[in-house]
Amino acid sequence: MDRIRTNDRAPGQASVAEARLARSVADALRIITAACEERNAPPVKAARRHLAEIYGATRLNRQRERRRASA
Repeated sequence: MDRIRTNDRAPGQASVAEARLARSVADALRIITAACEERNAPPVKAARRHLAEIYGATRLNRQRERRRASA
């Protein structure tokens, strides 16, 4: 990753840009952490598992139908 070129800016501007970047990264990491926690929350995890079971059953039924139609 390229470093911010500080010689093109006044001394104060470089530190402001670095502080903004650090805040942006920290905000992104907080959002990712919150999304992971929400995704692993018991009701969400159970709902995702249930949907995966439905999707799997639907796929199997479609495969059976295709096999019957081709036979």
